[in-house]
Amino acid sequence: MKPSRRGAGLVALAAATALVLTACGGGGGSGTAGDVTGGAPPAAGNDMNPVAYDQVRDGGDFFWSIDSLPPQYNRNQLDGTERSTADVVDAMIPSIMKGDAQSVYQIDPDYLESAELTSTDPQVVTYKLNPKATWYDGRPIDWTDFEAQWKAQNGSNPAFTVSSTTGYDVIQSVTQGATPQEVVVTYSSKFADWKGNFIPLYPRETNSDPKVFNEGWISQPIVGQTAGPFKFESVDPTAKRITLVRNEKWWGQPAKLDRIIYVALDQAAQADAFANGSLSFLTIGPSVATFQRAQQVPDTVIRKANGPNYRHITFNGAPGSILEDPKLRLAIMKGIDRNVITQSQIGPIVPTAKPLGNHLYVEGQEGYEDHSGVVAFDPEKAKSELDALGWTLQGNVRAKDGKQLVIRDVIPTGTPVSEAEARIVQQQLAAIGVQVTIDSVPSDNFFEQFVNVGNFDITHFAWLSTPSPISSSSGIYRLVDGTVGQNYGRIGNQKINDLLVQANAELDPVKQRVIVNEMDTELWNVGHSLLTYQRPDAVAVKSNVVNFGAKGFADYNYSIIGFTK
Repeated sequence: MKPSRRGAGLVALAAATALVLTACGGGGGSGTAGDVTGGAPPAAGNDMNPVAYDQVRDGGDFFWSIDSLPPQYNRNQLDGTERSTADVVDAMIPSIMKGDAQSVYQIDPDYLESAELTSTDPQVVTYKLNPKATWYDGRPIDWTDFEAQWKAQNGSNPAFTVSSTTGYDVIQSVTQGATPQEVVVTYSSKFADWKGNFIPLYPRETNSDPKVFNEGWISQPIVGQTAGPFKFESVDPTAKRITLVRNEKWWGQPAKLDRIIYVALDQAAQADAFANGSLSFLTIGPSVATFQRAQQVPDTVIRKANGPNYRHITFNGAPGSILEDPKLRLAIMKGIDRNVITQSQIGPIVPTAKPLGNHLYVEGQEGYEDHSGVVAFDPEKAKSELDALGWTLQGNVRAKDGKQLVIRDVIPTGTPVSEAEARIVQQQLAAIGVQVTIDSVPSDNFFEQFVNVGNFDITHFAWLSTPSPISSSSGIYRLVDGTVGQNYGRIGNQKINDLLVQANAELDPVKQRVIVNEMDTELWNVGHSLLTYQRPDAVAVKSNVVNFGAKGFADYNYSIIGFTK
């Protein structure tokens, strides 16, 4: 689910950060420094300290922490699916739809006047663009941008290294309507999550050239090809800082902030930076230590909401890997107590928290059902299943055909949440004769050199979900020979592939939920990944920060983020 990787796939989040998406919704669940109610459950909707635009102070610098500098500023390219990329790019690149606090897409009027399903057989969607919308180089945003993005991402040209083809591979044509600002998208088959397509929207100049698509956005954004309330000013690789400034060509409400300065810091260093005033907010996520530290920082408010992002353990089931056998994966999963992980990680923040039971829906989204019983914690059953598979105990570690059952858990350095989870898993699996070797690798290339290329046996990170969880998750769960997408463990089967197609094609949401839950059951049965818990969207902010905080299922509106007058 994305992290925010909406129409294409989810955003992967290595560390303990929060989510993507805006709307000023319900409050509650906050506490000032030292507030004894800080452990209250998250609020419904979101907790953003909403303040009217004209009541927000004009000016100021906002210091935004990210885990590392983005390896790729093209969010539709395979290496651009990290949270740090989304945080930066979403201020500069069109998101024609934005999620609201109820996890429903709404049009962004700065980019769209309307988006309507104008036919169901064949399925046709008609977009009417805001005539004021232009790229920074002055060219109007028009139908050709949609056409180029469709062609780049539909899988027809392998030279484009895309994160996912979902949603684009079932489009038959993209044509001009009555004007260049009217876009007519005709589908070859039904696609329920059409609202998640073309998010984010890059210009035709990027999407028409594989070299620009893959390499043009690596070192920094292409300024002339951006179109948002902010524009790129500079990146300092030494200081690990990215600076965005107001876009003087922005046609919408001018951004209230003068600058957004993104500061790349290891998770372990972010709490100190917030405490000494170097950051405007601190993402708490599931870190109890960070939560407790933030409560002690003066002039701080802790905002909390339910969010769609979740932690999980990805298993590598690729051919030739030690965990290739699904029966072995399931036996090992039964040796991991997800309740212990959940309570140890987020219990003090969300006392009622329990393990997540669905790969496609999180709690709070309609359709959520728990199908995780197949991997219920049962160490004795795990031992007997391992014995039956020929992995017998020899000393303290099981072995088969002269090979010990030793699995390598790859985690990013400076990430306390992953470190804590890995230690718990290591201890629990040792009790059933499985040896876990924890391999801490540099966070800057955790995905590029390890996760994306299958250089792990198990690994921990978070997925950031979206208002279109089915299509955005397709790249994670579809198994296609010769293609990885976001299915980093290379686990799946034809049944899952077929159910993905059916779910994406079902326009009736009630019928779609039935298909999705059948697919989730199969994902558990094949041991695709072990879900741990739904991450609380918990954020510590300075008390004068407005229109920012725990956004839950919503998207940020970068124009109105700022400070009190």
